[in-house]
Amino acid sequence: MPRIVIGSFTPSVLLDVADRAGRLRERGLEVEEVPVTSSPAQFRSLIDEELDVALTSPDNVLAYRFNPLNPLGEVADVRIVAAVDRGMGLGLYGRPGTTAADLVGARVGVDVATSGFALALYALADSLGVARDQYELVQLGSTPRRLEALLAGSCTATMLNAGNELVAEQHGCVRLASGAEQLSPYLGTVVAVAGTARTEEARLLADALLETAREIVSGGLDDEVTESAARRLDLDDDLARRYLARLRDPRDGLVPDGDVDRGSLVTLVRLRTTYLPTPSDDGGDVLDAALEADSGLVSRHG
Repeated sequence: MPRIVIGSFTPSVLLDVADRAGRLRERGLEVEEVPVTSSPAQFRSLIDEELDVALTSPDNVLAYRFNPLNPLGEVADVRIVAAVDRGMGLGLYGRPGTTAADLVGARVGVDVATSGFALALYALADSLGVARDQYELVQLGSTPRRLEALLAGSCTATMLNAGNELVAEQHGCVRLASGAEQLSPYLGTVVAVAGTARTEEARLLADALLETAREIVSGGLDDEVTESAARRLDLDDDLARRYLARLRDPRDGLVPDGDVDRGSLVTLVRLRTTYLPTPSDDGGDVLDAALEADSGLVSRHG
């Protein structure tokens, strides 16, 4: 069976359930999921073929496909194969008792300052009346690492999702602003590849994930999801059930048809051009090309 290496920030419950339900095996796939520490590290490994597929923010694909000023300093033929979810509870979380006013002068954790979740953070903070120059950014890496930093007091606030926010809430942390409320339509996770060598395997993987997603959204696989969430994300029974409910939430849960809708792409492009504008030679922004029909951003079947 083809073996593909998948890089993810937070262990994927959907991938685990698809595997345990036999969806990967039905498509002749063997997968290895490996953790990545940051979005630049993930895309360096993807471009260098150390990873075959990335489960990542679509904003990362935008940055590394269109913007030569991205952290790697080069553009690459990276593209989206399918949408996976709409953010999975993505929100700006603060330590217990934190209010919007406490963000002024505070240490606020990000993956890197130019990542998609960082851009979302800037927008959510703006929605609270706190401008980008009113808090100190600290680069802390992947979401699980930022959760650890938040709980340890190494930062006052950060962006969390994918079960990490549920753990934060259990420890008394407060959601200051919600991505689902402020950013919709939005995409949080996509299946992405670099080049074309692994496109077919990535499509088979996406098909397996989407079949599993449809079954979950339709009310199936409860025990499989809660068991996986408890094991992979270290959630107790209550949080595992809340995670299951999150997967089924149409606002920020799974995207069962895998569609990369234009509205969400517009949101992502707007965030990047607002907070990290990069002028193009024609007087626009380098990200304007992402919305063109022939941009190549999304790998279409056929």
